[in-house]
Amino acid sequence: MTDTTLEQLEERAAAHRDRPSYGHDALITCDRLVRIFASDGVEVQALQGLDLLVKEGELMALVGASGSGKSTLMNILAGLDVPSAGAARVAGCDLLAMDAKARLRYRREVVGFVWQQTARNLLPYLTAAQNVALPMQLRGGSRGKKQKAERVQELLSMLGVDDCRDRRPHQMSGGQQQRTAIAVALANSPAVLLADEPTGELDSATGEQVFAAFRRANEELGTTIVIVTHDQAVAGEVRRTVAIRDGRTSSEVLRRTEIDAEGQESVVAREYAMLDRAGRLQLPADYTAALGMEHRVMLELEQDHIGIWPDDAAER
Repeated sequence: MTDTTLEQLEERAAAHRDRPSYGHDALITCDRLVRIFASDGVEVQALQGLDLLVKEGELMALVGASGSGKSTLMNILAGLDVPSAGAARVAGCDLLAMDAKARLRYRREVVGFVWQQTARNLLPYLTAAQNVALPMQLRGGSRGKKQKAERVQELLSMLGVDDCRDRRPHQMSGGQQQRTAIAVALANSPAVLLADEPTGELDSATGEQVFAAFRRANEELGTTIVIVTHDQAVAGEVRRTVAIRDGRTSSEVLRRTEIDAEGQESVVAREYAMLDRAGRLQLPADYTAALGMEHRVMLELEQDHIGIWPDDAAER
């Protein structure tokens, strides 16, 4: 082996050591995340090496068919479930390394959660104001009674449910309950707000009001928000939509605002396939079906792209 070759190897090794770690600048990092459930001796992989990065301040949506793994991912990010393998970090918290006490503190202080079922988010015997104040009371700390009352007022007003402050959940509409639930989730100023199908039980008009509340929280408080949804109207309102299929991120839609020569604004959406850390790529099913791609494909590396073709070995 020549000296030049040794020098090249050393340079490559040094460059690898100096390379920033995966997700070093993200608020949420999922690195080859695996979750396996065992039932009656049968193992089911709900997550199969999922990769996901979410930056601070994002408002994004997760979509996917039933059984794709999106709800499992949300439960892990919420601290309600523990991954089987891989790595997951939220706001500097290692979700695999936390004990029960740290996990409870994480759920109280780092993340807020809004369930689909309106009745699950609020205690029925408390008023809206009392429900919002409860997380702050459970957390304790130095915040005084007056400061807590001001925080309750701020959140209820911001989310448009100040008139419900003295009502109990059964005295509110479904949309009012969900907006109050968002206030509850935001009470302790979490780094991340997670929502699992928050508009699933609401009509479209009410769902739009609830989503507007999420947007307001994101814009005015800077809270990072991740929403699991089947509602395409909701998914189409965010700048980034990530699709999960078979326990891995499969595609991503990014939306941006463009201004034409006449000054008119329009939203342009572009879909991307996701390349995970293991180099795996999920091609859209309608693409592969249209070209009859099955089992294997041919690849060719070009200067600025990779070509993918159906395997024609059987025809030779």
